[in-house]
Amino acid sequence: MSISEESELQGMKEVSKAVAITLREMRKYAKIGMNSQELDQYGARLLADFGARSAPKLAYNFPGHTCISVNDEVAHGIPTKNKIFRDGDLINIDVSAELNGFWADNGGSFVLGEDKNNFEPLVEASRDILKKVISGIKGGIKISFVGHIIQREAKKMGFRVIKNLAGHGVGRSLHEKPHHILNYRDLLARERFKTNSVVAIETFISTASSKAVELNDGWTLVGDRGGYVAQHEHTLIVGKDGPIILTEENGIWD
Repeated sequence: MSISEESELQGMKEVSKAVAITLREMRKYAKIGMNSQELDQYGARLLADFGARSAPKLAYNFPGHTCISVNDEVAHGIPTKNKIFRDGDLINIDVSAELNGFWADNGGSFVLGEDKNNFEPLVEASRDILKKVISGIKGGIKISFVGHIIQREAKKMGFRVIKNLAGHGVGRSLHEKPHHILNYRDLLARERFKTNSVVAIETFISTASSKAVELNDGWTLVGDRGGYVAQHEHTLIVGKDGPIILTEENGIWD
């Protein structure tokens, strides 16, 4: 969507606060020995306190209120009682919601407990690359700038990117134009960011795979060549001179 009225700005601020604080508090709430369904139900209560509704459940009938992916799961992990968190797990939580007709999206990966499996360099790469790419976003620049920076920085750090997952427009629905804000450079892409547009920018930084493939449950994505993936995401407004980050309260950069 494009922000043209104060009421739209206020609506996006409210839903973005809901998803940001829910993500932040879910990260704090996650504990060793907890199952992912319990964490998801906690997130559902937080969203309800804001009057917000789970976007994946509302838009796609996802079997959970949030997506919780663990270790080799890349994205869209289903919360279940059988998924028990262990010390050193790589966990990704993706929270998106609708509130009063406005939609926002954010996510982040983190290591639970002690970093026994050396996941932290991957997590830090994802987090730092997102910060770098978002700092350069403003009206008029090519959208392909995002993928160029993400892929370049990931390669410098010895990582790859997932090429079939991407950021997207957001605002009046969960996924809007531009539909494919890629994690790699598309030399043929000519589309540019429009001032006052709302987008969700996300990284998918990988140790081994370049493509996400779906499991038989119809939701969970894993890497085509194994390994692990870290993701971080913010919803923002594309400003004339820079970004206005709406989900900053999620604390993924703290």
